[in-house]
Amino acid sequence: MTPNLSDKINGYPDNKIKIPEFSFFKKPISNTKPYRTITVLDAYILIKGHWNVERTQTLRQIKDIEEARTFKASQFNYVCFSGEFTKRSEKHFQYHSGLMVLDFDHLADVDGVKNMLLADESLETALLFRSPSGDGLKWVIAIDISLIDHKSYFKAVANYLKQTYQLEVDASGKDVARACFLPYDPQVYINPNYLSYE
Repeated sequence: MTPNLSDKINGYPDNKIKIPEFSFFKKPISNTKPYRTITVLDAYILIKGHWNVERTQTLRQIKDIEEARTFKASQFNYVCFSGEFTKRSEKHFQYHSGLMVLDFDHLADVDGVKNMLLADESLETALLFRSPSGDGLKWVIAIDISLIDHKSYFKAVANYLKQTYQLEVDASGKDVARACFLPYDPQVYINPNYLSYE
């Protein structure tokens, strides 16, 4: 069963809980040293705010795939949602955040898939937003790695999504050090629990 943040908080003395934190990196992607740790609320503010408007709009106007990839890698700050690192690599992984990001690329109906994922009661959404390219989604969910390890959890979720919704997940999500670029999305969704208890 997916951990519920409000249940966890209510189970602690004086409602104390360690809010999930993860590493934030400044552009470009070749920079593997984290700048600081941030929270789900911090990421939400960065995605919803004005900081990434221009670069996101520019990226979405680039038609050449290779040119777009190069632009994205050089112009977007990024995070590793699954935890804290001293350097972005599995070898330098410090702590798991209890979060996992799932990528859905080249969707025919982005809003339809977004609503479908938000309605799923078996997985708890922490954050959900459009990918930098605009035709995909980044879905950050709460996971409990005390049950199974990160890679096994990813495989189980990917299988569930394929069987239930015929949704294909980008396989790169199995990597705990998966980099996730932070674009502009004024419609980014955040689980209200992360607003209430941060």
